[in-house]
Order: sequence, then structure tokens, then C-alpha cells
Amino acid sequence: MTLAYRRKRLGDILVAKGVVTQEQINDLLSRTDGRGKRIGELLLDEGMLTEEALARAVADQRDLAYHDLSDFMIARRFFEKIPVELMERYQFIPVEDSGDALVIAMADPNNIVAIDELEMIINRPLDIRVSALSAIRASLKRSGSSERVMHTVSEDFKLHIVKEQEEGVEEILSLESIDKDGSPIIKLMHTTIFDAIQRRASDIHIETTDRNVVIKYRIDGVLYNATDPIDVKFHSAIVSRIKVMSELDIAERRVPQDGRFKLRTGTKTIDFRVSIMPSAFGEDVVIRILDKESITHGVNVLKLDSLGFDETDLRKFRRNIREPYGMVLVTGPTGSGKTTTLYAAIS
Repeated sequence: MTLAYRRKRLGDILVAKGVVTQEQINDLLSRTDGRGKRIGELLLDEGMLTEEALARAVADQRDLAYHDLSDFMIARRFFEKIPVELMERYQFIPVEDSGDALVIAMADPNNIVAIDELEMIINRPLDIRVSALSAIRASLKRSGSSERVMHTVSEDFKLHIVKEQEEGVEEILSLESIDKDGSPIIKLMHTTIFDAIQRRASDIHIETTDRNVVIKYRIDGVLYNATDPIDVKFHSAIVSRIKVMSELDIAERRVPQDGRFKLRTGTKTIDFRVSIMPSAFGEDVVIRILDKESITHGVNVLKLDSLGFDETDLRKFRRNIREPYGMVLVTGPTGSGKTTTLYAAIS
């Protein structure tokens, strides 16, 4: 690919724009002796320049357009042709397809070798725009994490919804038979629930903000992010899917709703209790995982010694639970291990 270069130096452009003064540049060069870096990198290191200002100056220098990536999400059609890993390796964002060329945004249009390699890999001519490196990475994180989550699913893992009929006979509905086209939302819920069970989470939290959906697991009383934030455009479909599984009203979004569902994996049936609460940015969801078989199994294998008690506290606790009368109160926040402690105590 051939780029039209301007002869003007980057430092001169920054001075002309009023971003820095010539005296500041001279002083910086005298103090650093160049450090083997370009002037833009030196100014960034010294905090005298923002990445956006640098990107705009580079765009002017190379006679290219600057592209603002604030809140930019990569269109899903690009992921079908360009792997996320390739975008991360070359630090670029596909912006649009103009027909004649693929428009991409990158921070360093001077890297002709990388641009030539990309053209050969993608097999398309490229129309280069310039964006701040931090904005490119942020957009890749937003878009790439959503895409990975939507496509990541365990191939050998199958869940089935279990519905109880009036006669008490269980009717098993395969999620695959409900949605044979492999909806990304089905895959997302498969992966989320399976991962939560594998990590022995007590709850799954689905929270929404003005920009993202955040999925968290509560493990041993502590909330952990399950994935990177997912684009908020998936929020409605995620909540609707949970409502369908829980037999709740998908049209009602203004009042709290509670429901439950069962899933069977292999020979094990697990209960899930669902709470949906309206919030400022949409509906938040909490799914409590009630694995009865694990709890029953825990009665036989749980020991107080394995719960992490301080030795002195353990002696006090054991002495108190053996008293012939009185009461021992076990308190704590959701998922902190109250039930686990009680089962360990009676074992």
C-alpha cells in the first residue's frame, strides 16, 4: 500500500496546534537525549501530550482522516471475516466497508510493514484512518469480549429445562430443541450457567449500566466478574431469555418479578431461583443456584477444619455447639457460607 506523506515534522504540527511549545520540545530532547523514541512517544511519557492529540497530529502529518472511537462498537459482520486475535495483534479496528476498500483505524500509520501484511492477510485494499491507541484497545475490549462471550460454549455440555406437569411427572425440554438455530443468547446462557456451576458459585448477578451488561458470580460470598462487560444491546435479549426459562412475563419491565426453573445436566437436577428488579438502566437479575445434591454430598464430606477457621475460633465454636442448651447464631451476607458452616458443624 502507498501512503501520501507530508514533509512536515510532527513536532512542528504540535507546536502549530498549540499543544506544546518549541521550548518544551527542545528542553525535552536535551533532557532525554531522545531515548531512542520518537517525539510523540517522548511527549506521551512526560505527560505533555494526550493520545488523542497525538493521533490527530499524526493524521494531519500523513494527510489521513482522524476517527473518533468514543463508544464505538465493531459491527458483528466483521468478526465473521476478521478474527479478534488479528485485530489485537496489529492493533486496528475495522470501521466500515466502502466497497472499494476496507476502512480501518490504527494508531501508527507509519508501520508500512504491518499495513502490507494486513492487506495480504485480509486480501483487501485498506483505507487508513488514525485513532488513539487507548481508544482502539478500549473498543477491542468492548467489542471483542462481547463477541467471545456470545460464541464461547462448551461443545460437550448440554442443559435441559425441566418443567413439572400437574400430575407431578417431569417434562424435559432440550434447550437445543427449543432453539435449533443456535441463538447466541442461548449459547451465552449455556456458558454462563455451566461456568457458574463448575466454579461452585452460589449466585449469578446480571447488572446493567448505560453502556454495558456485567455478569458476576458470587463465590464464597465475594462477587467476581464472570466476563468482560458485554454491549448493552444484548441486555433485553438476555433478560427475556431468563424470563422465558422462569415462565415470567417478558412484557412486564416496570415491576419486580420472581420465578424459578430447573436444569438437568447429566443425571443431576439443579434448581435456580430468579429475582428480577427494575433499575435506572433496565432490569437487573439475580439467579440463586440451589444444587441440592452438592449440599447433600457436603454433609458427608464437609469438616470444620477445612473451612479456614482460626485455631482459637475453631476451638470456641466447637465448644459452643456441644453445649447442652443455648443458641449459636450463624450470620453473614448472602453466599458467605452460613449453610456450609452449619452442615460442617452437624457432620
